Parts: sequence; C-alpha cells; structure tokens
Amino acid sequence: MDTKEPRQLFPEKLIEALDQETIQAFQRLNASSRDLMSCYRCAIMEIETKFRVLNERFSLHHDRNPIDAIQNRLKSPESILDKMVRKNLPFTLEAIAENIFDIAGVRVICSFIDDIYMLADCLLQQDDIRLIRRKDYIENPKPNGYRSLHLIVEVPIFLQDEKRLMKVEVQLRTIAMEFWANLEHQLRYKKDLPPEVIAKTEAQLYECAKLSSVLDTHMQDIKDTIESHS
Repeated sequence: MDTKEPRQLFPEKLIEALDQETIQAFQRLNASSRDLMSCYRCAIMEIETKFRVLNERFSLHHDRNPIDAIQNRLKSPESILDKMVRKNLPFTLEAIAENIFDIAGVRVICSFIDDIYMLADCLLQQDDIRLIRRKDYIENPKPNGYRSLHLIVEVPIFLQDEKRLMKVEVQLRTIAMEFWANLEHQLRYKKDLPPEVIAKTEAQLYECAKLSSVLDTHMQDIKDTIESHS
C-alpha cells in the first residue's frame, strides 16, 4: 500500500464515516506496510506457480487442461481498513497478518466440477501447504445462489535471509460459476434502484444460479460418459 492522501485511498463515504484519528492511524499503518504487501504478492506467485505446475502435469498425462484461467488480486487499502474497523482490530501489521486472511487472493477457473476438487486435493497434499479454513459453497451454496470452493491456506515464501509463512485465499470455480459471480457482482452494486427492482433482480439472479448449476452438472455428466467409453 502506498502513502496517499485520504481521498486517494478511500471513497468519500468511508472518510465521512470515520473520525480523523482513525484515518491518520491507518495512514501511518499504510505507510509502513509496503514490506508486508510485497510478501503477499510473493505468496500469490507461489500459489499461482503451484497451480500452473499441476495444470502442466495434468495436461501431459490426460491430454487436456483442467484449468481455464488463473486470476489474482491484492486487497485494496479501502477494503483492509473496512475490515479492520468491522473487526475492531488495532492498527498494526501484526493485527492484519493474524486476523485478515483474504488479503492475497488466487482464483482458479476450471472446466468441470471434479477438476475443482482434484486440484484442491493436489494443492493440499503438498507438504509446504497448510489448510487454515475450507468453505464449500458448491455443496452448500450461499442463499443468493453463489457457488465456489474457498480455501484459506498458508504457504512459505523464501526471502533473502528468512522464510515467512503467508496466508492466501484460494477460490476454485467453474466457468459457469465465474460467469454468474461476475455478473451478479456488477448488478449488485448498481446504485439507487427501487426496492421492487432489487427484489426482482435478486430472484432472477437466483434462478440463473440454479441454471448454471444444472449446466455444470450436465457438462460433467457428458464428460464422464465420453471418458467411460474412451
């Protein structure tokens, strides 16, 4: 995170909701966090490399790639501040590292549902990966229909003179799940919609989520049928 003025770091509404002391405390934390953010970026590279290796080896032995795309993101200063305030955390680097587990994120987009669980198992079997938390929103979708497999893992990164253990959130989902989640995210943040329109679109999005689940199941069945006869 870079040193910036409050209005460059946070939106107007967030600034108005916080007192000046809180803003200044986070600015000081923000200025001292470059090393920590660099470590999170390194952790992202470690996890991405592991998945790229798995994809390459699977392609060699099975003549197809289980991974369609790999994306990453580093949580913004605004999001980190919002989470620290909601969790009532002290403004320290230690509090960030010990309490916010989704600063570094890697998203793996797969072709089929069984690829998700295969890749997750392969990652967790590696002896330098430690599972912190697992949430399966495929088996148990969120109330709005959201589906994905979420893992919080700890991975070592090796620096010039030390090893650090860093936490990364890994999301694994199919192409259909990714398509639905992206559109749902865009529509959910549309401003100033009447309540009846919000209710209608939420119902429509939930129906679309069910349709995407049916699509994933049918595509998995077709794949299984073809492989059983090859």
